[in-house]
Amino acid sequence: MTTAHDDSEGIDPERALKYAVRHHSGDRTEIVEGVITDRTPSWDHENAVEEIRDQIRPRVKELDCVTGSGNLDLPGSPNWYIPDLAVVPRAMAKGGGALLPDQVLLVVEITSASNAETDRFVKRKRYAEYGAPLYLLVDRLERSVTLFAEPGSLGYTKVDGPHPFGTVVRLPEPFGVDLETGGL
Repeated sequence: MTTAHDDSEGIDPERALKYAVRHHSGDRTEIVEGVITDRTPSWDHENAVEEIRDQIRPRVKELDCVTGSGNLDLPGSPNWYIPDLAVVPRAMAKGGGALLPDQVLLVVEITSASNAETDRFVKRKRYAEYGAPLYLLVDRLERSVTLFAEPGSLGYTKVDGPHPFGTVVRLPEPFGVDLETGGL
């Protein structure tokens, strides 16, 4: 029975939660399976991001794309991700809103002790489910790199790796770039 004082009617919990995270003061706040998480990357974590960004930058420019760690919404789920690095067509990067994983060309996640299992399993599953074409997992704990491609509702159907740090990993088209992993 609804009373005159019941204000929950008409409120979409997913939308409200994502609104709260977007307007939170932290710049690395995400929602993973309904759990709000603030992340503060370490300098060695940021170094790994920069190593990858530097290597793909020439090709990213040729593709008229940008790199960054903007918001990715996964509608219909309790997830709002901020990847460590994503490559996005420049036209999609304008407008200020969140993007969907299928609107990016590449998503990169770099594990830390606090989020390794999330990056290895949860995010990999969700990125595939939401159509991110390439997911590069840099596992600093295992000292390996794995590239996931060809997303589907049951996960990625193509897996290249894990490769130990120091191995050259080929990023397929549209990149066509050999990624040196020794400095990660």
